[in-house]
Amino acid sequence: MDESHRMLRRRRAVRNETEAPPSPLRVDVWPEGDVVHVCPVGEIDLDTVSRVRDRMDELRDAGFRRLILDLRGVTFLDSTGIQLALETDASARADGFDFALIEGPANVQRAFEITGLRGGLPFIDPPRGVGAPGS
Repeated sequence: MDESHRMLRRRRAVRNETEAPPSPLRVDVWPEGDVVHVCPVGEIDLDTVSRVRDRMDELRDAGFRRLILDLRGVTFLDSTGIQLALETDASARADGFDFALIEGPANVQRAFEITGLRGGLPFIDPPRGVGAPGS
């Protein structure tokens, strides 16, 4: 765990009781033919990653052949979110479905860059005329 991650966890642990808790994760879904956009809004971390994974599994089981994980609404991403992207990419290659990601905000993309995974995952441009999730 890097120092910035530790500092964030400490800040959360000592949060003043008058502060509002972080907003819960919401997973929006936008189907379009055989393509489905999975659009998490909020933090993807150890506490929430299973919600995103479960939703993606449900959509695959429902027959969608192309999954796009749209990270534009993600406000925080830890190593469990990186692992989710890696596992889904590996599953797509093994099981013959298409998987892609849409870049998130700079702080989210930084996690992919510092791990050296930015170039190894299938990032695509967002669809034209479609705003970021949660906006």
